[in-house]
Amino acid sequence: MKKFISFVLVAGMLMSTACNSANEPAATTTATEVTEATEAAETTKAETTETEATEVTEEVTETSEEVLEEAYYPVTIIDQKGREVVIESEPQRIVSGYYISSSLLIALELDDRMVGIEAKADKRPIYSLSAPELIDLPSVGSAKEFDLEACLAAEPDLVILPAKLSDTADTISELGIPVILVKPEDADLFIEMADIIAEATNTKDKEVTLTDYILETRNLLEENLPDDNSYSVYLAGNSDFLSTAGNGMYQTDMITLAGGTNVASEIEDNYWVEVSYEQVLAWNPDYIILASDAEYTVEDVLNDENLSTLNAVVNGNVYQLPDDAEAWDSPVPGSILASVWFANVMYPDNISDDICNETIEEFYETFYGFSYSSISAQ
Repeated sequence: MKKFISFVLVAGMLMSTACNSANEPAATTTATEVTEATEAAETTKAETTETEATEVTEEVTETSEEVLEEAYYPVTIIDQKGREVVIESEPQRIVSGYYISSSLLIALELDDRMVGIEAKADKRPIYSLSAPELIDLPSVGSAKEFDLEACLAAEPDLVILPAKLSDTADTISELGIPVILVKPEDADLFIEMADIIAEATNTKDKEVTLTDYILETRNLLEENLPDDNSYSVYLAGNSDFLSTAGNGMYQTDMITLAGGTNVASEIEDNYWVEVSYEQVLAWNPDYIILASDAEYTVEDVLNDENLSTLNAVVNGNVYQLPDDAEAWDSPVPGSILASVWFANVMYPDNISDDICNETIEEFYETFYGFSYSSISAQ
């Protein structure tokens, strides 16, 4: 067709030339116009073809994604209570009744699918910094007082709860809503939890990126710190200095990875335990670390006469974990940063300030979309 159009235009040009042989400039102008018209026609056709090709590509991509989703589901997972959970289709309305799973959902870029969240979401800086819309979601209460009615009113197609709410999970499951119970009590169990949730939500690619980062950071610490874990550490709890974490808790892994030894590791318990001043004095730790959300201060510990003879107090080695973004001494995705920070405190020649700051900055920019240095400087 293009050749026929060109032929007609050229024939017209020759006829015009014959009728105006005494006026050469007029003939030259007409030839230029014909050339431009031909090129314009070819360009228009090319642009139309390109647009149509783009639309077809987009349609094929959307269809491929739908086919992949249909091929992926249903999927059966085993949660951290050993329950078999069947997910029939990709979840679009997720309720998270646990701040640990909520933080993970943000890192997996699933915050836009959340329709319900645990109580006191407005008290967690990580939400306002990375996904402020979560603060306005309906609250489904806490592990101590879960709001089943609010959860069901959100019309979820997936619910994630702490393992202690197993009875509630059974009630929700009986209504045909899949529930995943999680219990990330140590570093490896956190990785397991991330894998379970990613499998349920078809976000394995994002989960692999996150867990690879965590494992690479572990390797950074292991390759640069002494092997003997020579410093002894006492981790004091949120509500009371005499509350500490035993061997079965996540915090022991945090201390070990940073190159220290938890003085309370002899206590086989998976929850906070109460100890006495006499016990702390007998342990005589080299370092004392206060939990991120401690209701007392470093100065309170340094000025406590009952602790005045401890090595940590005498040498001024009493610190509090940062809480600018979230509590690193809990099994959230950012908990690996607690070990980096604490390693920098104990072994500054091995893990420098620059390494520490760059690692923290990269983590939050990559997985939460904000600059940690801009908030920690405030």
